[in-house]
Amino acid sequence: MGLLGRKMPDGSINQGECSMKKWQKWLLTGMVSLLAWPLGANASTAPIVIKFSHVVAVDTPKGKAAEKFRDLAASYTQNRVKVEVYPNSQLYKDKEELEALQMGAVQMLAPSLAKFGPLGAKEFEAFDLPFLFNDFDALHKVTKGPLGQTLLRKLEPKGIIGLAYWDNGFKQMSANKPLREPTDFQGLKMRIQSSKVLDAQMRAMGAMPQTMAFSEVYQALQTGVVDGTENPPSNFYTQKMHEVQKYLTISNHGYLGYAVIVNKDFWMGLPGDLRQQLEKAMSEATVYANQIAKQENDQAVEAVRASGKTEVLTLTPAQRRLWQQKMMVVHTQMEDRIGKELIAELHRAAGFDAGR
Repeated sequence: MGLLGRKMPDGSINQGECSMKKWQKWLLTGMVSLLAWPLGANASTAPIVIKFSHVVAVDTPKGKAAEKFRDLAASYTQNRVKVEVYPNSQLYKDKEELEALQMGAVQMLAPSLAKFGPLGAKEFEAFDLPFLFNDFDALHKVTKGPLGQTLLRKLEPKGIIGLAYWDNGFKQMSANKPLREPTDFQGLKMRIQSSKVLDAQMRAMGAMPQTMAFSEVYQALQTGVVDGTENPPSNFYTQKMHEVQKYLTISNHGYLGYAVIVNKDFWMGLPGDLRQQLEKAMSEATVYANQIAKQENDQAVEAVRASGKTEVLTLTPAQRRLWQQKMMVVHTQMEDRIGKELIAELHRAAGFDAGR
């Protein structure tokens, strides 16, 4: 099938919504990647290259974990594998990277869990449900348990293998006005990543959700295209959003995490011993990623405070309950999209209490 008649993940045929320029970029990157595609243990003395692309800064939990994996992979494979890390959307933006992975233009990504909804794996949007996880312990009962692994396996029909979950942390709301009560959101244009759950969350608070690539958020906040956004503090600080947002509310209303994924054909084409060594490297990088996530976010909050540019607000228990009451409708609204049974399973696994 020709490039412009490629079959899409939902079964439809793409008749040319991508520009030829974008296709040429992917093809060029893919052709370069093919030079590193594994052909067998003795095919070449040159190292196998894994292009690992992500959209956040180097000095975030994900950025540091990617570099940790790079170093461990080199060590455990004795430099038979070279991981090249491309941070900050250097290769692809949010909407481009998954398709680039499926085409083989890159081999590894760590997209936020919400990104799999548009790919057809809507179950991952459950991680966006507001106030689902009370803390990291509740979260890890899901991501480290059988339910988390079942979800990762749903990516395999898409040509993707899920290797691990990496934490970033719990999200906070920011804007150029104080956000304490749900009424404070009324009419605000709030940036979200592409997720029906996050769209419903912002609407439940009276805001107008605006879907936008992460790499575009700073400028949009600076120019007033959007009024505010939600982020873990590490992303908020490293992207310098504190320079263009007057208030940050510590709400811990939602979770942002990532799934580390690889192109299935590439991964299964690797020699078995290399896969085992890379899996070991990924396991250790995952422990590292999840250990530093809370620490990095706590430090980022203090750095925001120290900057003097953004006032940090903390919700009182009563204010937090009001936020939760407003957002709880999203859990019911998303039953048809995510699955009523799956949401119930997540509630049980995470020890979810709608009244907390």
